Amino acid sequence: MATQPAAGEINPEINPWIIAISVMLSTFMEVLDTTVVNVSLPHIAGNLSASVDEATWALTSYLVANAIILPITGWLANQLGRKRLLMLAVSGFTTASFLCGLAPTLPLLIIFRVVQGACGGALQPISQAVLLESFPPEDRGKAMAFWGLGIVVAPMLGPVMGGWLTDSYSWRWVFYINVPVGIASLVMTQLFIFDPPYIRRSSQRIDYWGIGMLAIGVACLQVVLDKGQEADWFAAHWITALAVTSFVALTALVIYELKTPHPVLDLRVFLVRTYSTGVFLMAVLGVVLYGSL
Repeated sequence: MATQPAAGEINPEINPWIIAISVMLSTFMEVLDTTVVNVSLPHIAGNLSASVDEATWALTSYLVANAIILPITGWLANQLGRKRLLMLAVSGFTTASFLCGLAPTLPLLIIFRVVQGACGGALQPISQAVLLESFPPEDRGKAMAFWGLGIVVAPMLGPVMGGWLTDSYSWRWVFYINVPVGIASLVMTQLFIFDPPYIRRSSQRIDYWGIGMLAIGVACLQVVLDKGQEADWFAAHWITALAVTSFVALTALVIYELKTPHPVLDLRVFLVRTYSTGVFLMAVLGVVLYGSL
């Protein structure tokens, strides 16, 4: 059994591939949940006495919460510590998954999906950081390829698994299936993952304005993108209002974050060409994987 290193030192006796499996379990589970519910929507709607259009909020709520938390994960890790944040995210995601399966009404399901999406939003960035810390430079390419394989396979496997679970058992098992995976990931995270020595919890001022503008802007944008086609885009006044709100909030966010000394979202990293290129390629990958859903 792995022993916890003193003063936050990383234990060199732990095989890095065990760490890779630990973070891959939680990441795969989170990405799978972006698509696994899609084919279950008619069953969810019928069982919870709602229309299919109303049931789609179970998807939208997850994606909105996910999109809000994802860009501020680095800041959260500085505040809480990387391992603590990962443990909180995995345990919160697993608990919310179980509660989603138990949900007796659609409003409760949507609330639990918000919690699930918020916890899941931190898993991808944290898992990448842990992988890069755990592997020597010559093996990081292999580690990221392993991680990338899960990211690509999970959204494609989601509809297939969701359909099989719904037809063979119940739509509730679409959520219950996360529980054993989450528990396994939680145990492995506790045993094998530790913060590197340089990670120290930050005591700097919290950027409340930045967090608020980011949450409003991203939430409105996600709803516009998710519900726009269904509402005939800008023919619907509420879609137009959300689009304008998103534009104003995100524009104000960029201006504010470039001026504040302690931004929750450090936009200056986009000046690094390799980082900007990577973000662009990930955006293209996201469009390819999710654009047809």
